[in-house]
Amino acid sequence: MKKLFCLLLSIFLFSCNSKEKKTVKDSAESLAKEIKTDLYGSYVGDFTALERDTNGIQKENDVNKINIIIKKITLTEVTGQSVVAGNSRALKGQMTVEGNTIHFVLKEPGDDKNDGVFDFEIKNDTLLVGTWTANNTKKEVTKRKFELAKKDFKYNPNVMLPEGGLYIDYANPKEEEVTDEGEDTESGKPETYMSTVYRAASESILTINSSTQKLKESDVKNLKKIDLEILRNTIFARHGLTFKTKTVRQFFDSVDWYIPVSDNVNSELTNVEKENVVLLKRFEKYAENNYDSFGR
Repeated sequence: MKKLFCLLLSIFLFSCNSKEKKTVKDSAESLAKEIKTDLYGSYVGDFTALERDTNGIQKENDVNKINIIIKKITLTEVTGQSVVAGNSRALKGQMTVEGNTIHFVLKEPGDDKNDGVFDFEIKNDTLLVGTWTANNTKKEVTKRKFELAKKDFKYNPNVMLPEGGLYIDYANPKEEEVTDEGEDTESGKPETYMSTVYRAASESILTINSSTQKLKESDVKNLKKIDLEILRNTIFARHGLTFKTKTVRQFFDSVDWYIPVSDNVNSELTNVEKENVVLLKRFEKYAENNYDSFGR
């Protein structure tokens, strides 16, 4: 009788322990289960300065194009990526849902001087709206706002820069002595003064496709330095490279098809593109910069 009692007690304890383990396992699986997968993807748009230190020379753009990528959502954690101004940073944080409001607080790693915290909501599953606050309170721009639309990135070698765009290098002006020989001068004689001048691209950047066309020396030898730079960087823009320099960003951030997705796309280039990059860089080295006066 005593042996039977011990046997039944052992079975009971084993059964309870098994149920407890199963409950813990089920709970862990539930927490790790992916939810709201319809929100996954890229949200793209303007990253606009809200708070800026105006005491020094302005170095950071008022507006950059940003891509916030949502990669995984569970009950306990959200992971993603922020891609903007040459930086690609991992995001990690949490999501809360209150009624129809889906709210996120996602942090960049914190080991870079440009890192910060994203606080945003996603509306109608396609519109992401919020703010970013810099970790470094002494940074030039300490707060930005954004309203981003959901857009999927897909490499397309045929997309071109739009006609009618301003392909003038406003990021690198210089002062140049100009002589006005017109009859409208007060003295009626030529007058010399200092004027701000800029580099401007030719229409070649709208007609040459450096991703699909195997370029020859004869195609590029008469192009301006800025033409060569833009044709080369258009290859990388098609692959979604996020550009570090303002000189390049000014030509692509306003282009609708351009979506920054990575800080390194070298492995994605086709053989034609790789060969064209080499050719264009070789000619950039010796090409002349042409400056002229343009209004803003």
